[in-house]
Amino acid sequence: MELASKYDPQSVESKWYDYWLDNKLFSSKPDGREPYTVVIPPPNVTGVLHMGHMLNNTIQDILVRRARMEGKNACWVPGTDHASIATEAKVVNKLAQEGIKKTDLTRDEFLKHAWAWTEEHGGIILKQLRKLGASCDWDRTAFTMDETRSKSVIKVFCDLYNKGLIYRGARMVNWDPQAQTALSDEEVVYKDEHSKLYYLKYRVVESDVERKSEGNVMHKDEKGYYAVVATTRPETIMGDTAMCINPDDEKNTWLKGKHVIVPLVGREIPVVEDGYVDIEFGTGCLKVTPAHDINDHALGLKHNLETIDIFNDNGTISEAAGMYVGMDRMDVRKQIEKDLKEAGLMEKVEDYNNKVGFSERTNVPIEPKLSTQWFLSMQHFADEALPPVMDDEIMFYPSKYKNTYRHWLENIKDWCISRQLWWGHRIPAYYYTTEEGKKDVVVAETAELALEEARKKNANLSAGDLEQDSDCLDTWFSSWLWPISLFNGILDPDNEEMKYYYPTSDLVTGPDIIFFWVARMIMAGYEYKGKMPFKHVYFTGIVRDKLGRKMSKSLGNSPDPLVLIDKYGADGVRMGMMLSAPAGNDILFDESLCEQGRNFNNKIWNAFRLVEGWEVADGTQPEANKIAVEWFNAKLRQANAEIDDLFKKYRISEALMTVYKLFWDEFSSWYLEMVKPAYGQPINKTTYEATLKFFENLLKMLHPFMPFITEELWQHIYERKDGESIMRDKLEISAPTGEDMKLIEDIESVKQIVAGVRTVRNQKNIANKETLSLQCVGENALKDYDSVVGKMANLTSIDVVTEKDCTAAAFMVGTLEYAVPLGDMIDVAAEIEKMEAQLKHLEGFLAGVSKKLSNERFVANAPEAVVALERKKQSDSMEKIAALKESISSLKAQK
Repeated sequence: MELASKYDPQSVESKWYDYWLDNKLFSSKPDGREPYTVVIPPPNVTGVLHMGHMLNNTIQDILVRRARMEGKNACWVPGTDHASIATEAKVVNKLAQEGIKKTDLTRDEFLKHAWAWTEEHGGIILKQLRKLGASCDWDRTAFTMDETRSKSVIKVFCDLYNKGLIYRGARMVNWDPQAQTALSDEEVVYKDEHSKLYYLKYRVVESDVERKSEGNVMHKDEKGYYAVVATTRPETIMGDTAMCINPDDEKNTWLKGKHVIVPLVGREIPVVEDGYVDIEFGTGCLKVTPAHDINDHALGLKHNLETIDIFNDNGTISEAAGMYVGMDRMDVRKQIEKDLKEAGLMEKVEDYNNKVGFSERTNVPIEPKLSTQWFLSMQHFADEALPPVMDDEIMFYPSKYKNTYRHWLENIKDWCISRQLWWGHRIPAYYYTTEEGKKDVVVAETAELALEEARKKNANLSAGDLEQDSDCLDTWFSSWLWPISLFNGILDPDNEEMKYYYPTSDLVTGPDIIFFWVARMIMAGYEYKGKMPFKHVYFTGIVRDKLGRKMSKSLGNSPDPLVLIDKYGADGVRMGMMLSAPAGNDILFDESLCEQGRNFNNKIWNAFRLVEGWEVADGTQPEANKIAVEWFNAKLRQANAEIDDLFKKYRISEALMTVYKLFWDEFSSWYLEMVKPAYGQPINKTTYEATLKFFENLLKMLHPFMPFITEELWQHIYERKDGESIMRDKLEISAPTGEDMKLIEDIESVKQIVAGVRTVRNQKNIANKETLSLQCVGENALKDYDSVVGKMANLTSIDVVTEKDCTAAAFMVGTLEYAVPLGDMIDVAAEIEKMEAQLKHLEGFLAGVSKKLSNERFVANAPEAVVALERKKQSDSMEKIAALKESISSLKAQK
């Protein structure tokens, strides 16, 4: 099969991906090999590929392909997440466009729409990952709401409930008014807001107001005494049921035992005392709204205050508020400011910067809300999950995230696991009435089992008497089981695949979900398998643009990954991503890196076409070629050892850079030049076969990073059988030896000699085809490599001399001096003129340095290192001046 003159990624990539699929090369079944298991962080089922996915899945694919080439049984399991909040929101929006409200549908009717949406849009992202080259075992594709995963989730819920770790209760929760569901603390993102601080007048009810101490701060107008309360949320005053002061706050002792009137509302509320109040904030007077602030709720319980919930689930004002009913909370904030001012109940308004909690999913301000929800007790899990990470049983890369992990676990709060949604795993709790007429609940895996259990308390119950909880479980409650449930380890704990593939090997994920997912998977692993779910966690950074801004649709700075692949090829984009992707650090993505990746593809392609085009003949291997082969074998061993070490440290971008330099700088720029036959001449068979083997090993080194072009060229190097692939061709390179390192060091010096001769050619405008001779002044320490130097520099001879030729251009390699005699190839007069100009410049420079060193104050007071540097400048200048004078004198004598 003839190789095209230019590399065409589109035709190559589609051809080989189909080949890999047709030959089941991504497939994995338990066998006698060492397993290497990776589970994909499941993207949203209706999501599309973005740059973050590109980075994460490129890294996973690199690790998986490398493991395959090490002879391991690599199993990369793909799947998608049902994403309760995001998917339900999309379905609701779609229905709204069709004039249908969710509230007009039954649960089953809505779910039919949700499943239809999922089937239409679901899985697109997994198809897109194939364009990237992702080598997942697609036959294992899972979905968090498929039968196995769903049954696993329900079984775990029931188990934890029976262990007493899941409970239901009224608690202050984070409420998302747009999604109309409770959120866990981890789903709240705090943002800096430029807000306002409103100072409101709460008039004192009692008339016997008197100053208690000199430090009292009392407020009075024509209508009487009042307290001033500072708040960022005036729209919540309808829920105020007390005002609170710190008993040690001298400013406000005059308010002890008093009552005040809630402005506009007219409700009389008590002034209570509690050390919780921050004396320094605002005026030291706190409005207490037990239904809408977690700390106020605690005060309400402590002081037995009334709780008034003034918000509907959608963030509008409820009937209980008695005013502004039906208005949105943010509109009320604007209106109430006007109304308070008009009523003379606003003391002042100040600008104020504070942090406001937003829903991670819908990006609307969350509302603290007293709500009956299901919770998972977390302390038990935190105690299990902290030691393995802190003791490095589970390794984090980079390790700095251990502290983040530890801080969260040491300050763990119970997990609110219920969501007021229909799309998701419905909570398996069933409500019924006992024979005594009391409401009770039973938790069971199925309605049939629930009825059986409930009949123990009321034998007359029928299926219709049980009402299942309407809430769904948090999406993360299914994701935390992912490494176990993918191998059916919940329903069938001791199955063959579970024993073979678990624990998994590497997890690649973003640090933004270290709490949502990583920590909880560790908890589930130890709870249900008694061991870790994975051995290593590689945290990627956030993909930013070259200006450091986070990529987003609103900024228009996030390129479409599929467009990039069409433009630069998958291998080019993969390389572009990895060149800028150190573990745990943010990625400053620049499209020019993809162009660099494409250029590297072309370099590899053209290098192979060059080698493939050589005519081969039997014959003796030239000495230069023999040395070149020995040297590149040593370079391969050295680079492979370095790459192995970098992979062990998960420094993947550095591993890519190592093989990139090995191919571009060492193989293409030096090795191929060393062995390239003269124009029109054949290359000897021994060198050619060694070169092909080098090329094959380089392709194997590159394959995890650039799978498509490496497969294409690997198939061309030698004749392959149908079904064979580079990804199953083990890379076997021995460790470097001491002799290797000596040879590599010597050839580095050889390169400098060749570079020195080439510099002389450039400076003197001598064509490469013109032969030159080389003089080694004093000794030829690298005479064993004369054949290489002679070929690379186009030399007729390499001689040892005591004094260099008077026409020679000299250069140093370390402490060794070399000279290229130029004879009549130079204009002697022009050379003398140039050297005299250099001499004049150096003498002026030396005079300045010498003057500085003759200054006793400078020598006495300047840092020792500075003085030493000046002395070195002086001695270097003197040496150069002496050499120039000698050269000028020789040239003048010749003239």
